[in-house]
Amino acid sequence: MNDKEYYDKFEEKLKEELVNLCTSYSMLDGNLLLSSDVEERWNDFAPEYIADAIKEVASYPTVSVAWAAFIGLAVAHYWDSNLELFKIIKYTSFYGENGFDDMDEHIMYKILRLIPSDNDSKDFEEMIRRCAEKTVSMIRHEQVEPQSPAAFYIFTRAIKTMYRIGAAMELRRLGYKLERVSLPQC
Repeated sequence: MNDKEYYDKFEEKLKEELVNLCTSYSMLDGNLLLSSDVEERWNDFAPEYIADAIKEVASYPTVSVAWAAFIGLAVAHYWDSNLELFKIIKYTSFYGENGFDDMDEHIMYKILRLIPSDNDSKDFEEMIRRCAEKTVSMIRHEQVEPQSPAAFYIFTRAIKTMYRIGAAMELRRLGYKLERVSLPQC
């Protein structure tokens, strides 16, 4: 198996595990609900996110992957509510008062406008924590050498998957769902 196949396999397995985990807590419906628009925005934010998150890996590994899911929540929210803002939003607009450190709270309470004691905010926080713990566990299970190219590629695949999970959870909360469509016979 070449390197790309290895990373693709890791990413697919992580996605399946996280979708199953979120589904078991009724945060997803067994599918990774996404819009190509939302998914493509990750490419705009990933370089700056990686620069911020990589500094946190040693001390706060779950934070380093979890915050990507919060960005997914915010991007999906903007996609649904304000398409013009969605197209121009900058990475730093996700920062809280303390920059990267409180990005999660800024997104939850300022962007999504959730109430801290509300069930939605508690459910998101708990689910993202569980997903981040699962992600870190799966990264460690790979037993790649820390600070190696392989560790970097595994990390980037993991945060992309966390972003996608966050976006899917917000899209589900907003009422989107996958439905089978029958096309008329011609």
